[in-house]
This record gives sequence, structure tokens and C-alpha cells, in this order.
Amino acid sequence: MTTLAPLPAGAARRVVYLGTPDAAVPPLRALVAAGVDVVLVITRVDKRRGRGSATSPSPVKEAALELGLRVSHDLADATTAGADLGVVVAYGRIIPVAVLAELPMINVHFSLLPRWRGAAPVERALLAGDATTGVCIMRVEEGLDTGAVFERVEVPIRDSHTLSTLRAELVEASLAPLVRAVTRGCGSGEAQHGEVVHAAKIDASELRVRWAASARDITALARLETAWFALSGKRIRVLRARVATSTIANAEPGRVLRVDHDGVLVACGDGAVLLSEVQPEGKSAMSASAWANGARLAQSSEPVSLA
Repeated sequence: MTTLAPLPAGAARRVVYLGTPDAAVPPLRALVAAGVDVVLVITRVDKRRGRGSATSPSPVKEAALELGLRVSHDLADATTAGADLGVVVAYGRIIPVAVLAELPMINVHFSLLPRWRGAAPVERALLAGDATTGVCIMRVEEGLDTGAVFERVEVPIRDSHTLSTLRAELVEASLAPLVRAVTRGCGSGEAQHGEVVHAAKIDASELRVRWAASARDITALARLETAWFALSGKRIRVLRARVATSTIANAEPGRVLRVDHDGVLVACGDGAVLLSEVQPEGKSAMSASAWANGARLAQSSEPVSLA
């Protein structure tokens, strides 16, 4: 195993920051606000967005340029920036061990390790119905999310949480411990203990609603805000749903049972789900009842089933 570069004995003097999406912006701003000398920000390359050919920078790059920080897309630059610590927050790439041998790095990981090691810890916690998750400030090493943990913060998962709201709370919870680790030193940390559970990246095939599944599984999937079903060849994204208390016995899964001001009641494998907010393909988010009325589901003379 490659020998890792040693962590600073105390406060880090100069830091390289590695991050890409919106979730990585508040930690960068918090470090700068705390007076940390961020000598370089490394982020993923600009991506083409929309139908045109123009590219746009990552949220972290936009924030870094606003803050007057130097930006690079080349991970190799981390070892030549003159820093004594790297901070990784949702960068989106595995850090090669050759880099870790030259620059020690810590990572903000959004789970209570060793549960949910990997690319999609917040998503997997919601799908599993976990009651609690959290944030770990940890050492980056050769294994995937296997390093020592310097500080952890627990965050309860409420029934009202969606992926975006839970992630926002986790990011907020990470700011103080991250700033402490960088400005006061990490200490020795402690090895991870407990059952290892991996958080594989969410595959696109997992996001399709399968109405034969349980109401719990369908509503958990809806909390990711990207679950979908089809009607008349069009995708309908499910943004809000809950387990229904009223059902019709022996209804075919996917059958629309009722449309009213509360939403759209749909039969599933063990009961029914009430859809309250959806986003039809090519349209903005709307109440499920408004969508159903526009699609004339309630007025249909034949039973309607969602695919």
C-alpha cells in the first residue's frame, strides 16, 4: 500500500480545494470566510448544458472565480500548488494514490461511515428508510471511503425530507467540523467500526416507478425527486408522494383509483400511493390533481393504468 503524505500537525497553512456540484459550494465559502488560504480550486471540466453547443462551468468553479481563487481542471496541479492539505467535497473522481502520497487530503462524506461508503450515500439512506444519517470528516486513502474519521455529526432523517432538503441539511452540518479540521488540525482520528454498507451510484433503471412494489418503496423512491412513470408515452416525474390510508381491494398495480384535491390515488403492490406533486415531461412542477385534470384522468370512461 502506498504511504500517504502526513497530515499537518496543526492548522493547515495552504489548502487545495476539490469539488464540483452545488453541494460543494458552501464548504468552499466557509473555508474562505474562516480565513483559510485556498491556493487552488480543482473542479471538473466545463460541461455542455441544454441543447446548444455552449459550455458552462461547475457551480464550484463559478464560486471560486467570484471569490478570486485560482481554478484548474487538472488533478495533477494539486501536488504543485504548494499546499499542505487537500479538502475534497463531492469532487466526482477517485483521487489517485500517487497524488495522496504527495498531498494529504481530507473528505467531507455525507453518511455515518462505514454505512454507505460510495457515490450515493444520501440517496441510499433515503431508499433504505434510515432514521438517521450524518456527516463524517475523514482521511482520504487508497480504499473507497475507508479512512480514519476525525469528526462525525448525526442528522435525523424526517418523513418530510427529500433528497435536496436532506442534502442541504447535511452540507450545513458539515461546515463547522470542516473548518475546525482545517484551522485547528485533524488529530489522529479513529478507525471506522461497524457493518460496511456500500452506496452504489443510482442507476437510471432504478428511477422508474414499478407499481407492483410496496407503497413504502415507491414513496421512498419519490423522495429522490427524479422517480418517474409513463402515461401515453410521456414521462411524469414524481416529486411528492405518500403512503395512502385508503385503498380499493385487489386493484391492479398502477391503476388510478381516485383523483381529487389531495392528489392522485394509485394502486400498488400492497395498497396505494397518493401522488401530490408531479412534473410532466417538458413542463414545470405542478400539483398531481392539476396534472390529472389536464390529462382528463378523472373523466376517462375506461380505467386508467400508469406504466
